[in-house]
Amino acid sequence: MDFIIDIANKIFQPLIDLGAAPMMAIVLTLIALLFKVKPSRALEGGLKLGIAITGIGAIIDMLTNAFSGAMEDFVELTGLSLNITDVGWAPLATITWGSPYTLYFLLILVIVNVIMLIWKKTNTLDVDIFDVWHLAFVGLFSIWAGANLLIATVLVTFIGVLKIINADLMKPTFNDLLNAPESSVMTTTHMNYMMNPIIMVFDKIFDKLFPWLDKYDFDAAKLNNKIGFWGSKFAIGIYLGIFVGLLSGQSATEIFELSFTAAVSLELFSLIGQWFIDAIEPLSQGITDFTSKRLKGRTLNIGIDWPFLAGRAEIWAAANVLAPIMLLEAMILPGNALLPLGGIIAMGVTPALLVVTRGRIIRMIVIGAIELPIFLWAGTLAAPFVTNMAKNIGAFPEGVADSQLISQTTMEGPIEKFLGYLVGNASQGQVEFMIYAALALIAYLLIFMWYRREMRKRNAAYAAEKNSN
Repeated sequence: MDFIIDIANKIFQPLIDLGAAPMMAIVLTLIALLFKVKPSRALEGGLKLGIAITGIGAIIDMLTNAFSGAMEDFVELTGLSLNITDVGWAPLATITWGSPYTLYFLLILVIVNVIMLIWKKTNTLDVDIFDVWHLAFVGLFSIWAGANLLIATVLVTFIGVLKIINADLMKPTFNDLLNAPESSVMTTTHMNYMMNPIIMVFDKIFDKLFPWLDKYDFDAAKLNNKIGFWGSKFAIGIYLGIFVGLLSGQSATEIFELSFTAAVSLELFSLIGQWFIDAIEPLSQGITDFTSKRLKGRTLNIGIDWPFLAGRAEIWAAANVLAPIMLLEAMILPGNALLPLGGIIAMGVTPALLVVTRGRIIRMIVIGAIELPIFLWAGTLAAPFVTNMAKNIGAFPEGVADSQLISQTTMEGPIEKFLGYLVGNASQGQVEFMIYAALALIAYLLIFMWYRREMRKRNAAYAAEKNSN
């Protein structure tokens, strides 16, 4: 295992050291060149992807900082006391990439993806190298909880295979949400979407118990056509900013500032979402030409980061409504010790909600509110591990008391965090945990298989609709 880890470090470490945006720009450019895309077009796509990743990160940081301030005011106003600090995703990514095992897991997942492509078990080539840290975190957590490297590798591989299968399943829905042509190659293996099976369970319950609520739903774009700017993205941002500002007792000046920040963020998200689409276009054409010539019509998809969906206003509208709901739930949820701050904008929650509900905002908010406790509990469970690892590699955030525990609220893959914890403890031979881990893994697989069947039905309906037109 040490030999494999050393190889992974030598192959990937120079790329990882560049950071997410430069790394993904280089990766996309090289892959485009492999598919015979003109060098200038390949470089154009790579640079656009790097710019898009940088832009989406800057806007998320701006929005998160604005809402974190409002939430801090709310905490001060209510006297709320929770002893785990939510530091957001960036410190956790730094901590995870600080482990040599992360590069080892990356190498394993690359090999698994290649094998699945060769055996025709997937049509997705995953190029989102940076975000492998979400799944690597699960493996590291299981090791911390007691698993050896072999068991952690099996767990990461198991989830990784399902993650790639899920990218294939979601592809037609992405085309529908983006009104993209069939030739589009964009999909994603992001851990956000491993919540899809759980969300679909709630969505089916919604179908049975509350279908009448759908008639009150609205589409931001259609609403805008009917009532003008009152239904626009920036207007929705202003409404949400006012709501959160009033909830946290801010002054009129602060409420205006929060509202305008939310408004400009929603507008910019739409613009930057298009950048992701434009960045993939040269590679998309290259893959189309390659597959038509070499693979007898077989279609290959490219798994990139999730924000190519960022142009859908529902993601941000739901996230901003769920922010105060999350804080209120954190106050009363038994077993939670995590104060939502850095992850208050629920980017680990709303993209999956969009895919499963196909943009029905009321469903996104209701189901999101129901599933938020899973994220809070997972963040609380992982806090001792995150804190210990941050101190060991010298990445403990400045400004946080040394005695404080740290974690993240809307950490991608909360179910997988529980699996890592159970598998780690089961590896120590504790019979109780062995039973829990076995039942959890069986349930996880069965729910995913059911979800796969439902998504295949949806995809068949998409195909039938296309053939009838």
